[in-house]
Amino acid sequence: ANSINTKKMKTKWGSCNIQAKRIWLNLELAKKPFECMEYILVHELVHLLERHHNQRFRSLMDKHMPNWRERRDLLNSLPLAYEDWSY
Repeated sequence: ANSINTKKMKTKWGSCNIQAKRIWLNLELAKKPFECMEYILVHELVHLLERHHNQRFRSLMDKHMPNWRERRDLLNSLPLAYEDWSY
């Protein structure tokens, strides 16, 4: 990747611009277990090698992070954002 940045995202954990080799991570990942942020980073890096979520993508994920499915499930079990406006 040429750059990895963070920003507040409402519906995604991360994104990858393949042409610019730029990765964006959702700022909310800082509030999640480290394994979740690491999973999203590897997921987006793999998109630099394979654009689609096809068998090749899953094979690359298996190669670089064998337990990615458990990390994905952990992340998906958590809310996207914690917003508590009570005082």
